[in-house]
Amino acid sequence: MGGLLKDQSLASRAELSAFLESVEKRAFKHAAYALRNDEAALDAVQDAMLKLSASYGDRPAGEFPMLFQRILQNVILDAMRRRKVRNTWVTLLSALRTDDDDDSDPLDVLTADCDAVRADTPHGLYEQASIMAAIEREIARLPQRQREAFLLRYWEELDIAETAAAMGCSEGSVKTHCSRATQTLAAALKAKGIVP
Repeated sequence: MGGLLKDQSLASRAELSAFLESVEKRAFKHAAYALRNDEAALDAVQDAMLKLSASYGDRPAGEFPMLFQRILQNVILDAMRRRKVRNTWVTLLSALRTDDDDDSDPLDVLTADCDAVRADTPHGLYEQASIMAAIEREIARLPQRQREAFLLRYWEELDIAETAAAMGCSEGSVKTHCSRATQTLAAALKAKGIVP
């Protein structure tokens, strides 16, 4: 019986390691949007990963995504409180990076369809990068709870119940935050001439 528990523990460590590897880049970008500082974002992600490993590493792998998102959100909120972050509407163009190495950025899909014909030209690539930078700036300008709901639902692809659990709020609040976020983003991008 002791050997059985040991085998499950080893499998859990492998699953935990695989999960952390799969989520690190998205978690970093998520934290960078919230904290607006790459070093603080890296610290937050590492802290969240350590907390998940130390406190919940023996849980079933299916629980890791929800646990990690909740831990990450708490770490981000703690960092924001410590730093006494000003209003989340402050524009931080310098903190956003458009030369991201991560080719699997889910936000690229938003412009890939409309730019498919032009993406192979220098002008098309420039236009796509400009649109992505504008989208990232507008996401960064969302109020914290709207941005959190938007990223969890549409970036992390959590369902409404999972998002509500991760955010510590009701499903109705998630729907409201997501609706407001998408309306705000659509209006801001439309004002810049970016339409789907």
